[in-house]
Amino acid sequence: MAGVSAMFDCSDPTERSEGLARAQRALASQQCVVIPTDTVYGIAADAFAPQAVAALLAAKGRGRSMPPPVLIPRVQTLDGLAVNVSLEARRLAEEFWPGGLTLICHAQPSLSWDLGDTFGTVALRMPDDRVALDLLILTGPLAVSSANRTGQPAAATAAEAYEQLGDAVEVYLEDGPRSADAGASTIVDTTGDLPIVVREGVISFEELRAVVPGVVLGTGTEATDAPAGNPATGSPATGDPEDITPARNPSAGAGRADGHLPPQGSN
Repeated sequence: MAGVSAMFDCSDPTERSEGLARAQRALASQQCVVIPTDTVYGIAADAFAPQAVAALLAAKGRGRSMPPPVLIPRVQTLDGLAVNVSLEARRLAEEFWPGGLTLICHAQPSLSWDLGDTFGTVALRMPDDRVALDLLILTGPLAVSSANRTGQPAAATAAEAYEQLGDAVEVYLEDGPRSADAGASTIVDTTGDLPIVVREGVISFEELRAVVPGVVLGTGTEATDAPAGNPATGSPATGDPEDITPARNPSAGAGRADGHLPPQGSN
């Protein structure tokens, strides 16, 4: 592979260890890396380094109006990044993390980070992917967006991600193909009086309601089992299953979907 980027095959134990170490160093130097997740491959940056997050957005060709979600290594990290976490949010995290649940929460105002135009919220998820979790344990929370240029298909491999992102990324961790048709994460806005399902993905509304009976479907939410990348899911048609726009009104009440999805095609 040409350029300064490095690709590591995580199916090989030696390369995996070296790749994780190189990725950790790159992230500490405010550079971007590409990692596997339990959906598609993601481009990651230190969530607490504004310059790194800006580089992530620039690599994708997008602006501050589409801030990336933050991936975390353990449930307990929730309290370090969010305030006024509801009992319902805790129950959902304990039941469905690691896995396909993204929680929109009130962001800790004391944290020194700049993810973009978040309106005081942060979207958090603990992925169910061993390579991603091993890196998160080493680095702490990472801002992660799907590893593709805006308007292009999500990458199913690190090699596909390199074709789009090239040397804008320092380290690529390859761990085999991820299906571009994998279900998107379910997104729940927990910033209001009741938890609101913004997007129903791999975790169904019925599964959520079994844990938190008070959860409601937001206005315009599609309750569907269609794969990510299909407009029927409410996710972008270009296949950016993890990207969302955080809640614009932290005081949103029941029946409002203020933690809305981006428009079709704006991945």
